[in-house]
Amino acid sequence: MTPHSALQDLLTDRHSCRGFLPDAVDRTTIETILTDAGRVPSWCNAQPWQVTVTSGAGTDAFRSAMLNAFDTSAPNPDFAFPDGYSGPRKQRRQTCGLQLYQAVGIGRGDKQGRVTQMRENYAFFGAPHVALITTAAELGPYGALDCGGYITAFCLSAQAQGVATIPQAAIAFYADTVKAHFQIPEDRLVLAAISFGYRDDVHPANQFRTERAPLSEIVDWHDA
Repeated sequence: MTPHSALQDLLTDRHSCRGFLPDAVDRTTIETILTDAGRVPSWCNAQPWQVTVTSGAGTDAFRSAMLNAFDTSAPNPDFAFPDGYSGPRKQRRQTCGLQLYQAVGIGRGDKQGRVTQMRENYAFFGAPHVALITTAAELGPYGALDCGGYITAFCLSAQAQGVATIPQAAIAFYADTVKAHFQIPEDRLVLAAISFGYRDDVHPANQFRTERAPLSEIVDWHDA
């Protein structure tokens, strides 16, 4: 297998896991993932990401705090919500949601079922670990952009070591709760979290895969 084919396999096999086994990932493997992720490029090598990793009782306490926030609080993110989804972006979003709901048996008119499934985001889908990603506020969108690369590398390194992941922007909806829980200073912005652990292969939410747009939809060629 060539390095390129190995990379292609990782990119193809990786997916957002929504059902985890309770088994913990050993600290050496987690440290390897974090080290690998830190090799991504960043603006002026600023490396704006700061990572908070939970395990065991730490994950349970964070899970409890986030579930309480979802049940009782209004969203208060550090980053503005998207203005909307239109065109092909809307279609991709709707298709992904429909695939998930079909997989877990939620019908089109089942509003409470959708809320219950959304709540699973704040239970981290049962994952034993969470990696919370914050960025330096002073760097604005460029820091967030760099952290996106970090999240991608984290997920690919984890995939290479048999560890499942799901990046979750939903955690950032309750940035005030996250900051209070971990005593994060105001000069850092809550961007996302990555729930991770070992995949529950029989969980219904893990039985579908999303499609990727063809090049004809996303690339404009200018050769002259």
